[in-house]
Amino acid sequence: VLVDIRTRGEWQRTGLAEPAVAISMHEAGFVRNLATALGGNRTGAVALICATGGRSSHLQRILATAGFTNVIDVSEGMIGSSAGPGWLRRGLPIKAWKPN
Repeated sequence: VLVDIRTRGEWQRTGLAEPAVAISMHEAGFVRNLATALGGNRTGAVALICATGGRSSHLQRILATAGFTNVIDVSEGMIGSSAGPGWLRRGLPIKAWKPN
């Protein structure tokens, strides 16, 4: 499961990676919502994407202490970093974010 952990404003500006689930790390209930997205399976693979890989890397360590055992950091992020050009510049598919 690919999870976009950015803010609602960021989702609005750039859209989401096509397969991503939007669960902002900045909103209450993040860990609970993430566990729900994984069907309660904290050993399931989950990839985190943010803008540049900074927040996803930080959150990867935090989630390990919360019992998530297979967390992957998408280090390029949506807009790129020293790890690479990012989802958008690579021309990978995106979808519009629609508030619930």
